[in-house]
Amino acid sequence: MDEEEIKYFVRVRNTDLDGTKAVHIALTGIKGIGPHTSRTITALAGVDPHAILGKLDDESVGRIANAVDTYTEQVPDWMVNRPKDVYTGEVRHLLGADLSMMNDDDVNRMRKMRSYRGIRHETGQKVRGQRTKSTGRTGTTVGVKRKKD
Repeated sequence: MDEEEIKYFVRVRNTDLDGTKAVHIALTGIKGIGPHTSRTITALAGVDPHAILGKLDDESVGRIANAVDTYTEQVPDWMVNRPKDVYTGEVRHLLGADLSMMNDDDVNRMRKMRSYRGIRHETGQKVRGQRTKSTGRTGTTVGVKRKKD
């Protein structure tokens, strides 16, 4: 039998990716990489996006890991998820735990400066202008109460 061995887990950027999926789909398992970014990364690495990730050789996986690490330098500023960092002013693309930490920092900064969005975050209400009269209710159920006879 000359069937290739498949690696069920491929480690890229401290994340275990599903080796049974296509490269462009498996890369979306890293937080901060969506479908468009994953296609761009496969193009930068020179890998077929429809190839099965677990069947790739180590050199191709290394090129993918390198493309993920150097993504910010290789793409225009509008393609990153943090085009102007608040603290440093530089262009960054955050991935994994860095993205979660920075998101928490942003919410805490909004709370601290008492912005409208920060106050909405604090009180657990909707932040992006959605209606709240009838949706997003939590806790006790709200409805029509019948009068006791």
